[in-house]
Amino acid sequence: MTESRLTEIETKLAFTEDLLETLNQTVIRQQEQLDSLQQQLRLLHQRMKDARPNEEGNPRDEIPPHY
Repeated sequence: MTESRLTEIETKLAFTEDLLETLNQTVIRQQEQLDSLQQQLRLLHQRMKDARPNEEGNPRDEIPPHY
């Protein structure tokens, strides 16, 4: 191998390692965002579930408010 070819390969390797680290950090950040959104969704679901009155009867059986 010539010296210039070896230098070119080393340069490409350095750029590839930098790109890999950048992509890894992006994936880590996205996973943290996903985890946060999932937790928020769970909390929202629980709040909606807690705020809902007990649905023991059929809503069609209830008397409409204008009666």
